Amino acid sequence: MRKELFFIRHGETDNNKASIIQGRSIDASINETGRLQAKAICKALESFEIQRIIASGLRRTHETVQPLAEQRQLKVEKYSELDEINFGVLEGQVYTEIKDQVMAVHEQWKGGNVDFAPEKGASPRQTFERANGKVQDVLSTSSEENIVFMIHGRLTRILLSEWLGHGLKNMHKIEHQNGAINRLTWESGKFEPVELNKTDHLVELV
Repeated sequence: MRKELFFIRHGETDNNKASIIQGRSIDASINETGRLQAKAICKALESFEIQRIIASGLRRTHETVQPLAEQRQLKVEKYSELDEINFGVLEGQVYTEIKDQVMAVHEQWKGGNVDFAPEKGASPRQTFERANGKVQDVLSTSSEENIVFMIHGRLTRILLSEWLGHGLKNMHKIEHQNGAINRLTWESGKFEPVELNKTDHLVELV
């Protein structure tokens, strides 16, 4: 059965605004901009049928997708397997203050060492296996054909880079921003892109 899928990055948090690394352990709420982005996402999807809504286990995804859930009168299914990558000791720190450490991690990944993990964190491969397993389980057992997944930035890069054949080491090439929509189809276990990093619904918020 062919399915139409929307993988959306959650709305802005104060940590995003301040360039603080959130990862999996920091469970922040979205801010005012994030709430506006949530409404804009809702409006951007008005012309699409949505039959199921799925989010990670973190509140920033729940809060972002709540307006859509209320509009469509659907419950939000929450799965911790779709949480953001665990950045370990880097979480909670300001990016500009630990830029060298962060770039060293990214260079490992870009160089193809996708089993490398920050101290006390998880690797891209571990994160892909965790999240992809849940997505595939949902898709293979769901009778619904139109599904929204509200997830996270780095996780979006990890999933799309692998699904679309770029490989995890090229995940840095996947563009994303808070509130961006990625539309894909899924059939016979294969993902195809329809529209990636759609952000025109956010223009008025800038």
